[in-house]
Amino acid sequence: MKVLIIGEGKTLYFLCRNFAAKGHEVVLINRSREECAELARRLKATVVCGDGSDPEILQEAGAMGADVILAMTPNDQDNLVISQLASLQYCVPRVLALANDPDNTEVFEQLGVHAFSTTLIISSLIEQRASLEQITNLLPVGEGRVNVTEIVLDADSPVAGKLLKDIALQENGLVAVVIRDHRAIVPRGATQLLEGDRVVLITLPENHGPVVRSFTGEKR
Repeated sequence: MKVLIIGEGKTLYFLCRNFAAKGHEVVLINRSREECAELARRLKATVVCGDGSDPEILQEAGAMGADVILAMTPNDQDNLVISQLASLQYCVPRVLALANDPDNTEVFEQLGVHAFSTTLIISSLIEQRASLEQITNLLPVGEGRVNVTEIVLDADSPVAGKLLKDIALQENGLVAVVIRDHRAIVPRGATQLLEGDRVVLITLPENHGPVVRSFTGEKR
């Protein structure tokens, strides 16, 4: 897979290194000549120095043959332009943009650009970790549109001892897997949830809190 990444900074270095280590062809566009020289020395990647929102630079970097383009500059306007060029002019099948300002995420989506906000993702992780001790894992997927949460049921859980069919789940909430004694169970209606079970929930952001609280018994 050919991955074209536009951006700068240490996070980008580690991201490129990770892709390259997995055998992907990585091309990086960076405005800074100093950073480009350092990245070219340290990475197994093609480094192009220039403005990634310039169509000529994208052309030089091989945007036409890219499988994925990640627009991750510190400027949201540049990320939007890059993403639109990649989709419309170079027909890149998968394009993803960083929204540095989380308020811009919805704007990007309305303009047809798939966007993610690290601010929203991290704040969601912190809030859930801080308020619910039973949560052992929380992973936002689908650019933050879906949450996958793992909860350990304790003796005070309102669902401990109940059959799955008797639990009134919020809309768009799903019990995907129950892990019991190191064994994964794909639950059915007749599956009984027990104290100590690790329950993997799939929720949407808007109903995540109520679904989780129905399993933990936590109050607002």
